[in-house]
Amino acid sequence: MQRKNVFGKPEDCNEVLLHACCAPCSSAIVEWLLKHDVRPTIFYYNPNIWPCEEYNIRKEESKRHAESLGIRWIDGDYDHEDWRQSVCGLEGEPERGRRCEQCFTLRLTAAARKAQELGICYFATTLASSRWKSLDQITRAGLAAEHAVNTEGLAPSGSAAGGFPAGVTFWAQNWRKGGLQERRNQLLKEYGFYNQQYCGCEFSANGMVSKTVLRQQMREAKHQHAAQLPAWSAEICEHLYSRLTTHQTIMAYWPLPDEVDIRPLLDRLVAEGRTVLLPRVVDDTTMQMHRYTSPADLTEGAFHIMEPTGVPFNQLAEMTVALVPGVAFDAAGHRLGRGRGYYDRFLAICPHIYKIGVCFPFQRVALVPTDQHDVVMDE
Repeated sequence: MQRKNVFGKPEDCNEVLLHACCAPCSSAIVEWLLKHDVRPTIFYYNPNIWPCEEYNIRKEESKRHAESLGIRWIDGDYDHEDWRQSVCGLEGEPERGRRCEQCFTLRLTAAARKAQELGICYFATTLASSRWKSLDQITRAGLAAEHAVNTEGLAPSGSAAGGFPAGVTFWAQNWRKGGLQERRNQLLKEYGFYNQQYCGCEFSANGMVSKTVLRQQMREAKHQHAAQLPAWSAEICEHLYSRLTTHQTIMAYWPLPDEVDIRPLLDRLVAEGRTVLLPRVVDDTTMQMHRYTSPADLTEGAFHIMEPTGVPFNQLAEMTVALVPGVAFDAAGHRLGRGRGYYDRFLAICPHIYKIGVCFPFQRVALVPTDQHDVVMDE
């Protein structure tokens, strides 16, 4: 077998098993491979990603990308607890430390095994496209995976075991070169990919950005996904309706253009005779609830948000559920708002209300920076 060249395509390579960490990192690499007559098979194996919601979002984006190009895509197993065991004792390591190299080795060994199983001689990884990763660590991990799988796969006589090829080779390409990083950024916008905000595991998420930076990142993500927002809103409305069957008095919101559009849901609930309440800003610190009957009863209020008119609704004990918009949410229910604290202050005086955070898929993140006064969602 032709030995790989770190800076170019191996001469005898026309097929590769490409371990993919995400769709954005895969996009330019896949494009390059196809242009250079190399057929990629995408292997999505990333048990490090946390939480499960984040994993599923990244997985579906990778699958969508492969399907759009007619490329074979393989789903690896997701066992985060097994991954945790593999890095046990390394939790305190810094980024680019020993934990990262152990993580790379685990994932690339699985990729090497899959390549051997499929009879594909070369395997590579999109991890080598990230400027946040150590290329030396990735190369060592890939070569360790190559050695481990080739040793496993050889019978004592040196012949191939189980009908598999005698060996697989790690293609240690530096995918940051040749304009691929710039092309990645272009394709991210063209495809409207979900662009994650951290490496993947909970340890990398501990270094999450500030609220200000996360708000900026979510604004950019909404712009990237603008064409998908109406369809997502319709799906979310149907899901919310199924969650509200037992509730008669419902606190909701009138959406801003970049929020989940629940207006059809509000009118549906009103038509059924249910009490729908919307907030109205009273002053710099306070909002109160007013009954919503139709769009004709709304007027533009603070922050250009449409607000209900009429007398305030003060029977707060009757409210049993609240639909709460947000900029981002994490799996623990922490919510990032727009920074003025109206919802946190109001919901703090209504602890009996079941709180449902409403957002688009890409607004679910691993960890939302929190302050003591932030109210946690129930769902």
